[in-house]
Amino acid sequence: MIRKKPRREESPDYAELARLLPAPGDPHLSLDRHLLLEEHLMNEFRSTAPAPASSHRRARRVLLIGVPVTAAALAGAFAVTALTNSAGGDPAVATPPPVEAPVVRIEPGSTAQLASTVEHIAAAASARETPEPGPGQYVYIKSKVSYLTVSHTDKDDSKAWVQPLHIREVWNSPDGKQGWLDEPGYQPKGGSTLDNNVEPSWGAASYDYLKTLPTDPDALLRKIYKETKGLGNSPDQQAFTTVGDLLNEEIAPAKLNAALYRAAAKIPGVVVVEQAQDAAGREGIALAHVDQRSGDRTEWIFDRRTYTYLGSRAVQVKQADGVKPGTVINWTAVLERAVVDAQKQRPGAQGTRA
Repeated sequence: MIRKKPRREESPDYAELARLLPAPGDPHLSLDRHLLLEEHLMNEFRSTAPAPASSHRRARRVLLIGVPVTAAALAGAFAVTALTNSAGGDPAVATPPPVEAPVVRIEPGSTAQLASTVEHIAAAASARETPEPGPGQYVYIKSKVSYLTVSHTDKDDSKAWVQPLHIREVWNSPDGKQGWLDEPGYQPKGGSTLDNNVEPSWGAASYDYLKTLPTDPDALLRKIYKETKGLGNSPDQQAFTTVGDLLNEEIAPAKLNAALYRAAAKIPGVVVVEQAQDAAGREGIALAHVDQRSGDRTEWIFDRRTYTYLGSRAVQVKQADGVKPGTVINWTAVLERAVVDAQKQRPGAQGTRA
C-alpha cells in the first residue's frame, strides 16, 4: 500500500483575516475582579485535585508570584476553570477575598546571643512533657494562619495580597497514612481527607518517622543536608525550612525537638531577632534565616519567658517579586497541640494536650 504524503497546508493570509474581522476589545478588570477570578480558579483546582500527601507542605507563595495579573491572563485562567468544573468534583469553596499584606518594621538580627538563646529553647523543649500518640490516635494541631496569595497586580504593584487570618485544624495518624484537614474557606465544607500511601520522609513526616531520627544535633544536621540535597533555593535555606516545617504541624519527641533546635543553630546565616510577633499577636524572640534568592526572612517565634514555640512569620527584607521590604508574606500561630482518640475529635474529649 502506498501512503500519500499529506499536503502542507497553505499559510493563512493574516493581514486579510485581520481586515475582515472586527478589532479585538480591550477588556478592563478591576483589582477586585482580578482577585476574585484568581481565587475562583484556585478553588476549582482545589476541588478537583486529589488530597495532598502531607497536611502542612503548603507552597510558600501560593499564586502568580512575581507575575503581574492581567485581564487577558485571568480570562484565559477562567476558561480553564470552566473545563475543570465540567469534569465534576466538589462545588467551589467560597474563599474569602484576599487582603492587603501587613507591613512591619524589619527588626535587626544578630548572632551575639544565638548560642545562649538556642540552649534556653532546647532545654525547655527537653523538659517539656510531650504526649506520644498510640495506634488509633491522632496528632491534632490548631493554628491561625495567613499565606501570600499574589505579589502584585498590573494596576497596583505597590501592594502584596494575603489570605485573611483564619483557623486551620489538622489531624494526622502516627504513621502519617491517615489524616484530616479542616480549613474553612479554603477546603470543602467540613474539611477534606489527608489519607495517603506516601512513604514518610522529611517532606511528609509523621510521628513514627520522627522517632527514628538521630537526636545528636550534628548527625541530625548531616542527615538533613544529605536527604534534601538539590531542593530549595540553597542547601542552608532548605535545611532551615525542613526543620521549620516540623515545628508548625507535628508533635515530636522531646529529645528530638531539642536536637532540631541545636542543629538549626549550626546552619550558616541563622540569627536571633529580639522582637517578633506571631499571627495571634503574641510577642516573642525569634530564630531567623534569610532566603538570599527570594529576599524573605523566616522567623520561628518563641515565648520570651518559657521558650515555648509560638508560631512563625516570613518577612520580606529586600525587594523581590514586587514585594516591598517589611511585607509579612506568611504568618502562623500554633494555638493548640494535642493527641486525640479519633479523627475530627478536638482536645477535651479524651484528648491529651501537648
